[in-house]
Amino acid sequence: MTGKKLFMDFAITATSHTLAEYQARGGYEALAKVLREMKPEEVTKEVSASGLLGHGGAAFPAGRKWGVIKLNDGQPHYLCMNADEGEPGTFKDRWLMEHTPHLVLESMLIGSYALQGRHSFIYIRGEFDLSYRRLADALEEAYADGLFGENILGSGFSCDLVIYRGAGSYVCGEASAMLTSLEGKKGYPRNRPPRLTVQGLYKRPTVVNNVETLANVPYIVKHGAAAFRAVGTAKSPGTQLISISGHINKPGVYEVEYGYPFAKFLFDDCGGILHGQQLKCVIPGGISTKVLTAEDIAPLVLDHASLVDAGSQLGSQGMIVVAEGTCMVRLLQVMLRFYHHESCGQCTPCREGMGWLEKISTRVVAGGGVPEDIARLYQISRANDGTTICGLGDAAGYATVGILDKYRHEFDFYIEHKRSMFDGRLEVAAA
Repeated sequence: MTGKKLFMDFAITATSHTLAEYQARGGYEALAKVLREMKPEEVTKEVSASGLLGHGGAAFPAGRKWGVIKLNDGQPHYLCMNADEGEPGTFKDRWLMEHTPHLVLESMLIGSYALQGRHSFIYIRGEFDLSYRRLADALEEAYADGLFGENILGSGFSCDLVIYRGAGSYVCGEASAMLTSLEGKKGYPRNRPPRLTVQGLYKRPTVVNNVETLANVPYIVKHGAAAFRAVGTAKSPGTQLISISGHINKPGVYEVEYGYPFAKFLFDDCGGILHGQQLKCVIPGGISTKVLTAEDIAPLVLDHASLVDAGSQLGSQGMIVVAEGTCMVRLLQVMLRFYHHESCGQCTPCREGMGWLEKISTRVVAGGGVPEDIARLYQISRANDGTTICGLGDAAGYATVGILDKYRHEFDFYIEHKRSMFDGRLEVAAA
Protein backbone atom coordinates (compact mmCIF):
# COMPACT_ATOMS: atom_id res chain seq x y z
CA MET A 1 0.00 0.00 0.00
CA THR A 2 1.10 3.58 -0.60
CA GLY A 3 1.60 6.24 2.02
CA LYS A 4 2.56 6.32 5.66
CA LYS A 5 1.60 3.47 7.97
CA LEU A 6 0.42 4.16 11.50
CA PHE A 7 -0.22 0.55 12.57
CA MET A 8 1.40 -1.95 10.27
CA ASP A 9 4.97 -0.94 11.17
CA PHE A 10 4.29 -2.01 14.75
CA ALA A 11 3.52 -5.61 13.74
CA ILE A 12 6.22 -6.96 11.47
CA THR A 13 7.72 -9.62 13.72
CA ALA A 14 6.42 -12.70 15.48
CA THR A 15 6.98 -11.04 18.86
CA SER A 16 5.34 -7.68 18.11
CA HIS A 17 2.78 -8.32 20.83
CA THR A 18 5.40 -8.29 23.62
CA LEU A 19 6.35 -5.27 25.74
CA ALA A 20 10.04 -5.49 24.87
CA GLU A 21 9.35 -5.46 21.14
CA TYR A 22 6.85 -2.63 21.42
CA GLN A 23 9.20 -0.48 23.48
CA ALA A 24 12.03 -1.18 21.04
CA ARG A 25 9.89 0.47 18.35
CA GLY A 26 9.12 3.54 20.43
CA GLY A 27 6.18 2.16 22.34
CA TYR A 28 4.96 4.15 25.37
CA GLU A 29 7.03 7.16 24.34
CA ALA A 30 3.78 8.97 23.54
CA LEU A 31 2.50 8.21 27.04
CA ALA A 32 5.69 9.52 28.59
CA LYS A 33 5.42 12.72 26.55
CA VAL A 34 1.82 13.23 27.61
CA LEU A 35 2.49 12.70 31.31
CA ARG A 36 5.63 14.83 31.23
CA GLU A 37 4.64 17.73 28.96
CA MET A 38 0.88 17.96 28.43
CA LYS A 39 -2.17 18.83 30.48
CA PRO A 40 -5.30 16.68 30.00
CA GLU A 41 -7.12 19.41 28.07
CA GLU A 42 -4.10 19.82 25.78
CA VAL A 43 -4.31 16.15 24.80
CA THR A 44 -7.97 16.57 23.88
CA LYS A 45 -7.14 19.74 21.95
CA GLU A 46 -4.45 17.91 19.94
CA VAL A 47 -6.81 15.02 19.13
CA SER A 48 -9.47 17.53 18.05
CA ALA A 49 -6.99 19.38 15.86
CA SER A 50 -5.98 16.14 14.16
CA GLY A 51 -9.50 15.62 12.80
CA LEU A 52 -9.47 12.00 13.94
CA LEU A 53 -12.76 10.33 13.05
CA GLY A 54 -14.29 7.31 14.73
CA HIS A 55 -13.49 4.00 13.04
CA GLY A 56 -16.37 2.00 14.49
CA GLY A 57 -18.93 2.95 11.87
CA ALA A 58 -20.35 6.40 12.64
CA ALA A 59 -17.16 8.41 11.84
CA PHE A 60 -17.91 10.87 14.65
CA PRO A 61 -14.97 13.20 15.48
CA ALA A 62 -13.14 11.69 18.46
CA GLY A 63 -11.91 15.00 19.85
CA ARG A 64 -15.41 16.45 19.88
CA LYS A 65 -16.63 13.49 21.94
CA TRP A 66 -13.76 13.89 24.41
CA GLY A 67 -14.33 17.63 24.64
CA VAL A 68 -17.82 17.17 26.09
CA ILE A 69 -16.37 15.76 29.33
CA LYS A 70 -16.05 18.44 32.02
CA LEU A 71 -12.80 17.64 33.78
CA ASN A 72 -13.44 19.40 37.08
CA ASP A 73 -17.05 18.41 37.73
CA GLY A 74 -16.28 16.29 40.81
CA GLN A 75 -17.46 13.06 39.16
CA PRO A 76 -15.56 9.93 38.11
CA HIS A 77 -15.07 9.68 34.37
CA TYR A 78 -14.74 6.46 32.39
CA LEU A 79 -13.13 5.52 29.08
CA CYS A 80 -14.47 2.34 27.51
CA MET A 81 -12.94 0.72 24.46
CA ASN A 82 -15.48 -0.99 22.23
CA ALA A 83 -13.71 -4.18 21.12
CA ASP A 84 -16.95 -6.09 20.56
CA GLU A 85 -16.30 -6.36 16.82
CA GLY A 86 -19.41 -8.25 15.73
CA GLU A 87 -20.25 -6.71 12.36
CA PRO A 88 -20.03 -9.49 9.72
CA GLY A 89 -17.07 -8.99 7.44
CA THR A 90 -15.11 -6.91 9.97
CA PHE A 91 -11.94 -8.16 11.68
CA LYS A 92 -9.52 -5.21 11.71
CA ASP A 93 -9.82 -4.55 15.45
CA ARG A 94 -9.06 -8.20 16.13
CA TRP A 95 -5.85 -7.76 14.12
CA LEU A 96 -4.82 -4.80 16.27
CA MET A 97 -5.48 -6.63 19.53
CA GLU A 98 -3.61 -9.74 18.41
CA HIS A 99 -0.57 -8.01 16.91
CA THR A 100 -0.29 -4.67 18.75
CA PRO A 101 -1.92 -5.10 22.18
CA HIS A 102 0.47 -2.65 23.83
CA LEU A 103 -0.51 0.02 21.30
CA VAL A 104 -4.09 -0.59 22.37
CA LEU A 105 -3.14 -0.28 26.06
CA GLU A 106 -1.06 2.85 25.51
CA SER A 107 -3.99 4.48 23.75
CA MET A 108 -6.22 3.65 26.73
CA LEU A 109 -3.77 5.27 29.13
CA ILE A 110 -3.49 8.44 27.09
CA GLY A 111 -7.25 8.66 26.65
CA SER A 112 -7.86 8.05 30.34
CA TYR A 113 -5.37 10.78 31.23
CA ALA A 114 -7.09 13.23 28.86
CA LEU A 115 -10.47 12.44 30.42
CA GLN A 116 -9.04 12.19 33.95
CA GLY A 117 -10.40 8.68 34.29
CA ARG A 118 -9.16 6.59 37.19
CA HIS A 119 -10.65 3.38 35.82
CA SER A 120 -11.03 2.27 32.22
CA PHE A 121 -12.49 -0.75 30.47
CA ILE A 122 -12.01 -2.83 27.34
CA TYR A 123 -15.20 -4.66 26.34
CA ILE A 124 -14.02 -7.47 24.07
CA ARG A 125 -16.05 -9.88 22.01
CA GLY A 126 -16.25 -13.22 23.82
CA GLU A 127 -15.28 -15.24 20.75
CA PHE A 128 -11.94 -13.40 20.44
CA ASP A 129 -9.85 -15.89 22.39
CA LEU A 130 -6.38 -15.05 21.05
CA SER A 131 -7.15 -11.32 21.17
CA TYR A 132 -8.18 -11.63 24.80
CA ARG A 133 -5.11 -13.66 25.76
CA ARG A 134 -2.78 -11.23 24.00
CA LEU A 135 -4.40 -8.24 25.71
CA ALA A 136 -4.40 -9.95 29.11
CA ASP A 137 -0.73 -10.90 28.79
CA ALA A 138 0.17 -7.39 27.64
CA LEU A 139 -1.75 -5.86 30.55
CA GLU A 140 0.13 -8.08 32.99
CA GLU A 141 3.44 -6.94 31.46
CA ALA A 142 2.37 -3.30 31.63
CA TYR A 143 1.37 -3.53 35.29
CA ALA A 144 4.69 -5.19 36.12
CA ASP A 145 6.51 -2.34 34.38
CA GLY A 146 4.61 0.35 36.29
CA LEU A 147 2.55 1.47 33.30
CA PHE A 148 -0.76 0.85 35.07
CA GLY A 149 -1.75 1.26 38.68
CA GLU A 150 -0.64 4.00 41.05
CA ASN A 151 1.56 6.96 40.11
CA ILE A 152 2.33 5.92 36.55
CA LEU A 153 5.87 6.87 35.50
CA GLY A 154 6.10 9.02 38.61
CA SER A 155 3.59 11.49 37.20
CA GLY A 156 0.99 11.31 39.93
CA PHE A 157 -1.55 9.94 37.43
CA SER A 158 -3.09 6.58 38.36
CA CYS A 159 -5.19 4.29 36.21
CA ASP A 160 -6.46 0.73 36.39
CA LEU A 161 -7.93 -1.18 33.47
CA VAL A 162 -10.36 -4.09 33.30
CA ILE A 163 -10.77 -6.35 30.26
CA TYR A 164 -14.38 -7.53 30.18
CA ARG A 165 -15.43 -10.40 27.91
CA GLY A 166 -18.83 -10.23 26.24
CA ALA A 167 -21.06 -13.21 25.63
CA GLY A 168 -21.62 -13.04 21.89
CA SER A 169 -24.38 -10.43 21.53
CA TYR A 170 -24.21 -8.38 18.32
CA VAL A 171 -26.31 -5.66 19.94
CA CYS A 172 -23.66 -5.17 22.65
CA GLY A 173 -21.50 -3.59 19.97
CA GLU A 174 -23.82 -0.60 20.33
CA ALA A 175 -22.27 1.76 22.87
CA SER A 176 -25.13 2.05 25.36
CA ALA A 177 -25.87 -1.68 25.27
CA MET A 178 -22.19 -2.33 25.90
CA LEU A 179 -22.27 -0.16 29.02
CA THR A 180 -25.45 -1.85 30.24
CA SER A 181 -23.70 -5.20 29.86
CA LEU A 182 -20.62 -3.88 31.67
CA GLU A 183 -22.88 -3.01 34.58
CA GLY A 184 -23.93 -6.67 34.79
CA LYS A 185 -27.37 -6.22 33.25
CA LYS A 186 -28.93 -7.60 30.08
CA GLY A 187 -27.31 -5.81 27.15
CA TYR A 188 -30.23 -3.64 26.07
CA PRO A 189 -29.53 -0.35 24.25
CA ARG A 190 -30.60 2.80 26.10
CA ASN A 191 -32.75 5.71 25.01
CA ARG A 192 -30.84 8.94 24.52
CA PRO A 193 -30.74 11.68 25.76
CA PRO A 194 -29.03 11.76 28.15
CA ARG A 195 -25.88 11.21 26.11
CA LEU A 196 -23.34 8.73 27.36
CA THR A 197 -20.86 11.57 27.85
CA VAL A 198 -23.33 12.93 30.42
CA GLN A 199 -24.70 9.69 31.92
CA GLY A 200 -22.87 6.60 30.74
CA LEU A 201 -21.34 3.80 32.78
CA TYR A 202 -22.83 3.82 36.31
CA LYS A 203 -24.59 7.06 35.23
CA ARG A 204 -21.28 8.89 35.10
CA PRO A 205 -19.69 10.75 32.15
CA THR A 206 -18.29 8.09 29.81
CA VAL A 207 -16.52 8.08 26.45
CA VAL A 208 -16.84 4.97 24.29
CA ASN A 209 -14.35 4.66 21.42
CA ASN A 210 -13.59 1.95 18.91
CA VAL A 211 -10.26 0.07 19.07
CA GLU A 212 -8.82 1.53 15.88
CA THR A 213 -9.99 5.03 16.79
CA LEU A 214 -8.01 5.00 20.03
CA ALA A 215 -5.04 3.27 18.41
CA ASN A 216 -4.44 6.45 16.39
CA VAL A 217 -4.00 8.57 19.52
CA PRO A 218 -0.35 7.67 20.42
CA TYR A 219 0.78 8.69 16.92
CA ILE A 220 -1.13 11.97 17.13
CA VAL A 221 0.29 13.07 20.47
CA LYS A 222 3.81 11.89 19.62
CA HIS A 223 4.08 13.46 16.17
CA GLY A 224 1.44 16.20 16.34
CA ALA A 225 -1.90 16.86 14.71
CA ALA A 226 -0.29 18.38 11.62
CA ALA A 227 1.66 15.19 10.88
CA PHE A 228 -1.52 13.16 11.19
CA ARG A 229 -3.41 15.53 8.89
CA ALA A 230 -0.64 15.26 6.31
CA VAL A 231 -1.93 11.74 5.58
CA GLY A 232 -5.32 11.10 3.99
CA THR A 233 -7.74 13.83 2.92
CA ALA A 234 -8.86 17.13 4.42
CA LYS A 235 -12.21 15.72 5.57
CA SER A 236 -10.91 12.23 6.39
CA PRO A 237 -7.37 12.56 7.81
CA GLY A 238 -5.10 9.62 8.48
CA THR A 239 -5.38 6.00 7.43
CA GLN A 240 -7.94 3.25 7.80
CA LEU A 241 -7.63 -0.45 8.38
CA ILE A 242 -9.81 -2.35 5.94
CA SER A 243 -10.69 -6.00 6.46
CA ILE A 244 -11.64 -7.56 3.15
CA SER A 245 -13.09 -11.02 2.50
CA GLY A 246 -15.35 -12.85 0.08
CA HIS A 247 -14.54 -13.51 -3.57
CA ILE A 248 -11.15 -11.80 -3.51
CA ASN A 249 -7.72 -13.27 -4.24
CA LYS A 250 -5.90 -11.67 -1.30
CA PRO A 251 -8.25 -11.35 1.69
CA GLY A 252 -6.91 -9.86 4.90
CA VAL A 253 -6.35 -6.58 6.73
CA TYR A 254 -4.88 -3.64 4.80
CA GLU A 255 -3.89 -0.18 5.95
CA VAL A 256 -4.97 2.40 3.40
CA GLU A 257 -4.76 6.17 3.29
CA TYR A 258 -8.10 7.88 3.06
CA GLY A 259 -8.57 9.00 -0.54
CA TYR A 260 -7.01 5.88 -2.05
CA PRO A 261 -8.70 4.73 -5.30
CA PHE A 262 -11.30 2.03 -4.58
CA ALA A 263 -10.77 0.09 -7.82
CA LYS A 264 -6.97 0.15 -7.44
CA PHE A 265 -7.33 -1.26 -3.93
CA LEU A 266 -9.53 -4.13 -5.12
CA PHE A 267 -7.80 -5.09 -8.33
CA ASP A 268 -4.16 -4.24 -7.68
CA ASP A 269 -3.54 -4.49 -3.93
CA CYS A 270 -6.04 -7.26 -3.24
CA GLY A 271 -5.30 -9.20 -6.42
CA GLY A 272 -8.68 -8.93 -8.10
CA ILE A 273 -11.67 -11.23 -8.05
CA LEU A 274 -11.27 -14.90 -7.17
CA HIS A 275 -10.73 -17.32 -10.09
CA GLY A 276 -10.73 -14.46 -12.60
CA GLN A 277 -14.45 -13.85 -12.24
CA GLN A 278 -16.14 -10.52 -12.83
CA LEU A 279 -16.99 -8.25 -9.91
CA LYS A 280 -20.70 -8.07 -9.17
CA CYS A 281 -20.76 -5.83 -6.10
CA VAL A 282 -19.05 -4.97 -2.84
CA ILE A 283 -20.56 -4.58 0.61
CA PRO A 284 -18.17 -1.79 1.65
CA GLY A 285 -18.44 -1.47 5.43
CA GLY A 286 -20.02 -4.53 6.99
CA ILE A 287 -23.40 -5.93 5.98
CA SER A 288 -25.20 -2.91 7.47
CA THR A 289 -24.06 -0.77 4.51
CA LYS A 290 -25.66 -0.68 1.08
CA VAL A 291 -24.04 -2.65 -1.73
CA LEU A 292 -22.07 -0.92 -4.47
CA THR A 293 -21.95 -2.38 -7.97
CA ALA A 294 -18.83 -2.63 -10.11
CA GLU A 295 -20.02 0.46 -12.00
CA ASP A 296 -20.51 2.37 -8.75
CA ILE A 297 -16.99 1.61 -7.56
CA ALA A 298 -15.07 2.69 -10.65
CA PRO A 299 -14.89 6.46 -9.86
CA LEU A 300 -14.76 6.19 -6.07
CA VAL A 301 -11.98 6.78 -3.56
CA LEU A 302 -11.89 5.26 -0.09
CA ASP A 303 -13.11 8.02 2.17
CA HIS A 304 -16.34 8.77 3.96
CA ALA A 305 -17.63 11.54 1.69
CA SER A 306 -17.05 9.57 -1.50
CA LEU A 307 -19.02 6.55 -0.35
CA VAL A 308 -21.85 8.63 1.12
CA ASP A 309 -22.17 10.43 -2.21
CA ALA A 310 -22.44 6.99 -3.86
CA GLY A 311 -25.32 6.06 -1.57
CA SER A 312 -23.44 3.88 0.91
CA GLN A 313 -20.94 4.21 3.76
CA LEU A 314 -17.50 3.03 4.85
CA GLY A 315 -19.12 1.88 8.07
CA SER A 316 -16.92 -0.51 10.02
CA GLN A 317 -14.61 -0.89 6.99
CA GLY A 318 -15.37 -4.58 6.65
CA MET A 319 -15.57 -5.22 2.90
CA ILE A 320 -17.23 -8.28 1.43
CA VAL A 321 -16.57 -8.84 -2.27
CA VAL A 322 -19.26 -10.57 -4.32
CA ALA A 323 -18.50 -12.11 -7.73
CA GLU A 324 -20.83 -12.45 -10.70
CA GLY A 325 -22.96 -15.58 -10.49
CA THR A 326 -23.88 -15.03 -6.84
CA CYS A 327 -27.61 -15.08 -6.14
CA MET A 328 -28.52 -11.87 -4.32
CA VAL A 329 -31.87 -13.33 -3.20
CA ARG A 330 -30.11 -16.03 -1.22
CA LEU A 331 -27.47 -13.60 0.01
CA LEU A 332 -30.15 -11.31 1.42
CA GLN A 333 -31.89 -14.25 3.09
CA VAL A 334 -28.65 -15.16 4.91
CA MET A 335 -28.20 -11.56 6.05
CA LEU A 336 -31.78 -11.26 7.32
CA ARG A 337 -31.45 -14.53 9.21
CA PHE A 338 -28.50 -12.97 11.02
CA TYR A 339 -30.40 -9.79 11.89
CA HIS A 340 -33.40 -11.74 13.18
CA HIS A 341 -31.18 -13.92 15.35
CA GLU A 342 -29.32 -10.92 16.79
CA SER A 343 -32.27 -8.66 17.56
CA CYS A 344 -32.43 -8.18 21.34
CA GLY A 345 -36.21 -7.96 21.20
CA GLN A 346 -36.52 -4.76 23.23
CA CYS A 347 -38.20 -2.70 20.47
CA THR A 348 -41.40 -3.97 18.82
CA PRO A 349 -40.57 -2.76 15.27
CA CYS A 350 -37.25 -4.60 15.34
CA ARG A 351 -38.43 -7.67 17.25
CA GLU A 352 -41.37 -8.25 14.89
CA GLY A 353 -39.89 -6.68 11.78
CA MET A 354 -36.72 -8.78 11.77
CA GLY A 355 -38.84 -11.91 12.06
CA TRP A 356 -41.04 -10.96 9.15
CA LEU A 357 -38.12 -9.97 6.96
CA GLU A 358 -36.51 -13.36 7.50
CA LYS A 359 -39.79 -15.25 7.01
CA ILE A 360 -40.54 -13.50 3.73
CA SER A 361 -37.02 -13.94 2.34
CA THR A 362 -36.97 -17.60 3.41
CA ARG A 363 -40.31 -18.21 1.71
CA VAL A 364 -39.04 -16.64 -1.50
CA VAL A 365 -35.89 -18.78 -1.45
CA ALA A 366 -38.01 -21.89 -0.83
CA GLY A 367 -40.02 -21.16 -3.99
CA GLY A 368 -43.18 -19.92 -2.29
CA GLY A 369 -42.79 -16.22 -2.91
CA VAL A 370 -45.45 -13.98 -4.45
CA PRO A 371 -44.98 -10.62 -6.22
CA GLU A 372 -46.37 -8.74 -3.20
CA ASP A 373 -43.44 -9.99 -1.10
CA ILE A 374 -41.08 -7.42 -2.59
CA ALA A 375 -43.38 -4.57 -1.58
CA ARG A 376 -43.60 -6.09 1.90
CA LEU A 377 -39.82 -6.18 2.24
CA TYR A 378 -39.66 -2.50 1.33
CA GLN A 379 -42.53 -1.63 3.66
CA ILE A 380 -41.05 -3.38 6.71
CA SER A 381 -37.60 -1.93 6.04
CA ARG A 382 -38.96 1.61 5.91
CA ALA A 383 -41.19 1.08 8.96
CA ASN A 384 -38.10 0.15 10.99
CA ASP A 385 -36.14 3.22 9.92
CA GLY A 386 -35.75 5.49 12.94
CA THR A 387 -38.28 3.68 15.11
CA THR A 388 -35.92 1.62 17.29
CA ILE A 389 -33.62 2.56 20.17
CA CYS A 390 -30.45 1.33 18.45
CA GLY A 391 -29.64 1.07 14.76
CA LEU A 392 -30.13 -2.66 14.20
CA GLY A 393 -33.57 -2.24 12.64
CA ASP A 394 -32.30 0.60 10.46
CA ALA A 395 -29.26 -1.44 9.39
CA ALA A 396 -31.32 -4.41 8.29
CA GLY A 397 -33.53 -2.08 6.31
CA TYR A 398 -30.57 -0.40 4.62
CA ALA A 399 -29.16 -3.78 3.61
CA THR A 400 -32.53 -4.96 2.29
CA VAL A 401 -33.40 -1.82 0.35
CA GLY A 402 -29.86 -1.56 -1.03
CA ILE A 403 -30.01 -5.04 -2.53
CA LEU A 404 -33.61 -4.72 -3.75
CA ASP A 405 -32.92 -1.41 -5.47
CA LYS A 406 -30.00 -2.79 -7.47
CA TYR A 407 -31.07 -6.41 -8.01
CA ARG A 408 -34.87 -6.29 -8.18
CA HIS A 409 -34.81 -8.33 -11.39
CA GLU A 410 -33.30 -11.30 -9.54
CA PHE A 411 -36.15 -11.26 -7.02
CA ASP A 412 -38.76 -10.98 -9.78
CA PHE A 413 -37.21 -13.94 -11.59
CA TYR A 414 -36.98 -16.04 -8.41
CA ILE A 415 -40.64 -15.43 -7.55
CA GLU A 416 -41.86 -16.14 -11.09
CA HIS A 417 -39.75 -19.24 -11.76
CA LYS A 418 -39.44 -20.58 -8.17
CA ARG A 419 -35.67 -20.73 -8.49
CA SER A 420 -32.61 -18.54 -8.81
CA MET A 421 -31.75 -17.20 -12.23
CA PHE A 422 -28.27 -18.66 -11.63
CA ASP A 423 -29.41 -22.23 -10.96
CA GLY A 424 -28.32 -24.66 -13.69
CA ARG A 425 -25.91 -22.27 -15.38
CA LEU A 426 -22.96 -24.62 -14.92
CA GLU A 427 -24.93 -27.48 -16.45
CA VAL A 428 -25.95 -25.32 -19.42
CA ALA A 429 -22.40 -24.14 -19.95
CA ALA A 430 -21.10 -27.71 -19.80
CA ALA A 431 -23.68 -28.87 -22.33
